[in-house]
Amino acid sequence: MKRKIIVTSDGSHSLEVEEWGETYHSIHGAIQESNHVYIEQGLMKFMNQEEIKIVEFGLGTGLNAFLTMAATIPNHKKIVYHSIEAFPLIQEEYELLTFPTLLSEFKEGEELFKALHQAPWNEDVLLHPQIQLHKLKATFETVELQGNDFDLVYFDVFGYQFQPHLWSEAIFKTAYNSLRQGGVLVTYACRNPIKRNMKAAGFTIEIVPGPPGKREMLLAYKSE
Repeated sequence: MKRKIIVTSDGSHSLEVEEWGETYHSIHGAIQESNHVYIEQGLMKFMNQEEIKIVEFGLGTGLNAFLTMAATIPNHKKIVYHSIEAFPLIQEEYELLTFPTLLSEFKEGEELFKALHQAPWNEDVLLHPQIQLHKLKATFETVELQGNDFDLVYFDVFGYQFQPHLWSEAIFKTAYNSLRQGGVLVTYACRNPIKRNMKAAGFTIEIVPGPPGKREMLLAYKSE
């Protein structure tokens, strides 16, 4: 797929898939959206733990992983981070992204953002003394995840209108099975078919306010 760099409203970059006109992040602000959806509504629920285990459906630009490191390293938390991506960025793309520059207070940011993208696939990598990374180069339909293992799922894939098969009951079941009891899936989306598929997979859902430019988003809990 052909992608181009765009600048969103908060000054941070995103990518646009030209054939769809679909962006990797909100045009209202990439960092703003990811902070609201994945950090504030997801990660912060587990900051009382010494170690947090996360699996991300859709590494994309690496922004969610980067913001997770920025939030946890200064607070002395350990992160085990798995991320699934079938179509990773190439060097010419990720080197243009300015997320580390915009988070200048995160002193290790530039080095870690580059290391995140350069890390080998399908093996454990100690990215930082507090960050263990495992990037899975696979599709959501074929990926195999440890069951009852993760605290948190970041579900950050292209919109339902472009790839409805990625929001299926079967894929949500994969996410559900990967979570421990009390685990949470967080996503920016809130369409009715998505809610139905989440419930069919076993989740209990909660609708909460979305980031700027989006009225609502979803949290899904593994509560049984």
